[in-house]
This record gives sequence, structure tokens and C-alpha cells, in this order.
Amino acid sequence: MEFVDTHCHLQFDKLAGNIQQVIKNANDVGVTRLICVGTTLADSQKALEYAGRYENVWATVGVHPHEAKDYSFQGSTLEMTLEMEKLLKIPKVVAVGEIGLDFYKNYSPKADQEKIFRHQIETGLDSGLPYIFHVRDAQHQDKSGAGQAWPKFFKIIDYYKGVCGVVHSFSAGQTELEQALSRGLYVALNGIMTFTTDNGQLAAAKKVPKDRLLLETDAPFLAPKSYRGQTCEPKHILDIAKFIAELRGENINELASYTTRNAINLFGLQGGSL
Repeated sequence: MEFVDTHCHLQFDKLAGNIQQVIKNANDVGVTRLICVGTTLADSQKALEYAGRYENVWATVGVHPHEAKDYSFQGSTLEMTLEMEKLLKIPKVVAVGEIGLDFYKNYSPKADQEKIFRHQIETGLDSGLPYIFHVRDAQHQDKSGAGQAWPKFFKIIDYYKGVCGVVHSFSAGQTELEQALSRGLYVALNGIMTFTTDNGQLAAAKKVPKDRLLLETDAPFLAPKSYRGQTCEPKHILDIAKFIAELRGENINELASYTTRNAINLFGLQGGSL
């Protein structure tokens, strides 16, 4: 039984300080491939360092919506584009991301988020790489719909024909799931499923088709319920998989097999044991 952690941040301090043990822990539970996801250009460079150091770690390049404000000025946007174009040509880069819209915390103004999101999609088109999307609505909605990230997200990606990728950390409902699937997107589930009290989220998780489901940890964040308050690691993919398999009424070996196959197909991963 093997797994792919399709979204972790090995370069973040809570994991980087003990990286050898973190990777060993992952290997011990069958995690044979890890995707180290960038959140800024400098951070993406760090992800690439790990990808270069470890055979079965891959990297992504992108600017998280929280950081969009730092790249929204004309000069910095151009600099971002040129740097991304260069980094996306490196062989162990397997995706553009994580990019998207986050209206929950609004660390960056919505206009900046949308601008940088569009720029990154455009920058990645020629690479042929998939995208890792981050989408999160505001906590409190009003009648204007101003806090809804999902409709804006779908409107933006619809403008760019043929965009493929995954909605990471999916925690929305059936409507958003159906819209994502209709656009050919994959859906990644993580530790949120183990502690959510939102029945709509759980119902949607049950409905993800087998050929569109991925697993992730988002380590060092979102530790599964049994480890809440602790640092999440890629090894926790096993706990996540056990929960999701039970939720969906599936055998964990089957879940491991098809989610691993999906990850290999989407990201073009090769290799085996870490």
C-alpha cells in the first residue's frame, strides 16, 4: 500500500528543522512521493531545493493568495512573471501553485488576489503543467455575494480554456464539487474531513469520483483529529486515508491504489520508495 502526499510544505520551519525524520516517518507508512508546494517565489525556491535533494520529492511554483499584495505593483508583477517562467522550466517542477482566491482572511485585497491569480494562470499556460488551486469563501456571507470566492474562481478559470489541475484542501459542498468536476478538475481531501462538523462537506467527499480524488496533508497544517494541536506531517496521510475510506465505504488498499494512480497521472510523477 502506497500513498502520494500531493500537498505539503516541507520547507516550512516546523518540518524543515527535522526533514530527514519527517521523510523517514512518511516512508514508514507508505508515502512514496511528496509534492512540496510553493507559496511565494522565494518559498518556491526552497521547495525546489528539497526536490533537488530528495529523489521522490517534487516541487511547485506559485504565489499563495495571502501573498498577492506583495506582487501586485506593476514592477513586482512583471518580476514575478519572469521568475515563474524560469522556474517552471525546471524538470522537477510538476505544477503551478498554490494559487487562487482566499476571502476568508483577506490578508491581501480581493482585487490584488484576482489580478495575481490571473497573471499566474497566464504565466503557466505555456508550461503545460497542472495547477494547484486554493479557494476559500469568506466566513460570513451577505446578500451581495462579495465574500464568495468560488463563483469568481470558476469565472476566472473558465476564461482560460483547457486549464487542468486540482482544488486542494476541498471543504466546500455538493454544488462546488459538481462545478469543479464539470471542468475536469481533481479534488484533494485532507485532515479537515476528520474533524469537520459540516455534513455538507462530508457528503461531498463521499461523492468525489474515484478517478478524480487525491489525498494530501497540507503539512504542517491541518493535522487529523487525533493529532489536533500538533504539527501535521506527511505520515498523517495514513490517518486521513483510513477516515476517508471508512467515510466512503471503501477498502483502504483500493483508495490508496486509485489516489496514487491519479496523482501520478496528473502530475507526471515517477519513482517509488523514498
